[in-house]
Amino acid sequence: MTTDYTKVFQDTDAVEKYENVTYAPESYASQINQRQRDYLRTLVRREFGPRAPVQHDFACGTGRAIRTLHGLVREAHGYDTSAAMMAKAAEVGSHANWHQVPSDGPVPEPVAAGHPAIVTMFRLLLNVDEAIRDRALAFAAKALPEPMSGLLVVENHGNAGSLRHLRARRHRDDRWFAELSHEQVEELLTRHGFEIVERRGFSMITPSLHGNPLARVADAAVRRLPGTDGYAVNVLYAARRAHA
Repeated sequence: MTTDYTKVFQDTDAVEKYENVTYAPESYASQINQRQRDYLRTLVRREFGPRAPVQHDFACGTGRAIRTLHGLVREAHGYDTSAAMMAKAAEVGSHANWHQVPSDGPVPEPVAAGHPAIVTMFRLLLNVDEAIRDRALAFAAKALPEPMSGLLVVENHGNAGSLRHLRARRHRDDRWFAELSHEQVEELLTRHGFEIVERRGFSMITPSLHGNPLARVADAAVRRLPGTDGYAVNVLYAARRAHA
């Protein structure tokens, strides 16, 4: 995977396309986002109860994860390398304190806003190389130094154990067609002192099947079956710092 992914969204046209085309109403990405929103809001209510956490959204983009948790956090901070992305986030109604971070160098420091906290990391891990993944998880470890500090939620939107993998064989030279297995995600989290406490899948079909009504019905049915999240294309992992 190329390491220039972060450079793409310095361009305002790319940001507009991401917000208005990729996440257009009723699109594949927007429907997954709605399912993730329902899950994440339920997770925060269950795990934090009346103690509203601080949100640190790393690689916040246009603030979709921040908007997901509006009203459930006491304070939100978005971190991104792209000023254009954060400007769009504010424009579309994401309420947070914005922090532009460099694309390399020392691990960025999370704002000292107290605990409990939730660190969210969406549409990042799949699109960058191992060094950037490690940098992102090192940031999360700083924000969540102990098991009781809060939760980390990361997204893998290209599970190597899903139907998407069949298409990957035809796209080996496509720099945007990356995959991550559950084992790779778990190893990354473990390396930075996290342990997975929950895993949830959000789509069994690929974008190419999104327009097929029968495929969407089958997707909805299969997603409800226990144990199928391991085969989902898009997966969220909730993790805590492991006990020493």
